[in-house]
Amino acid sequence: MNKGINSGMRAMSKRGQRDSDESQEARKMNRQGQQNTRGLRQTTRMLRRISKF
Repeated sequence: MNKGINSGMRAMSKRGQRDSDESQEARKMNRQGQQNTRGLRQTTRMLRRISKF
């Protein structure tokens, strides 16, 4: 079940595909969104571990 949750989060973070015409500001926003998603994934994993006990 956890693998399904993580893959769903990855799919949502990669939803907007990069275009070659993308401005530098847009690339920066995309990168920041991916970093936020990575942090959320990490947090959900920690919370799952904590909630087991």
